[in-house]
Amino acid sequence: MTEVDLVATAFATGAAAGLTDTSRGVVHDLHMVLRDAIHRRLSGGDGVRSGYGVRVLYAYETDPDVWRTRLLQVLASELELDEEILGVARAVLRADRRAGHVIVDVVGCGARSG
Repeated sequence: MTEVDLVATAFATGAAAGLTDTSRGVVHDLHMVLRDAIHRRLSGGDGVRSGYGVRVLYAYETDPDVWRTRLLQVLASELELDEEILGVARAVLRADRRAGHVIVDVVGCGARSG
């Protein structure tokens, strides 16, 4: 799995957890941390492309089927994937696998569940 695939999968997993299952609150909470980290990174640039990336990020949450391809393009072309983003993405996927039995210690995240 590439880093872009990792982040995209984690983003989709976290968004789905927030919509479908309140017992997976940790997954959704980590998704929000991931979304905020991606947003900060995308809005750090200047020009039209960074604005487009932010719009795609939020549009994906409203209609993932329509925006999935564009989100992958933004992640691959506009986003510098740093350790914060990759760490949170991994935490989302770990939390989803363990569904409520996870302890997460991600730089800048601070989310914990037991």
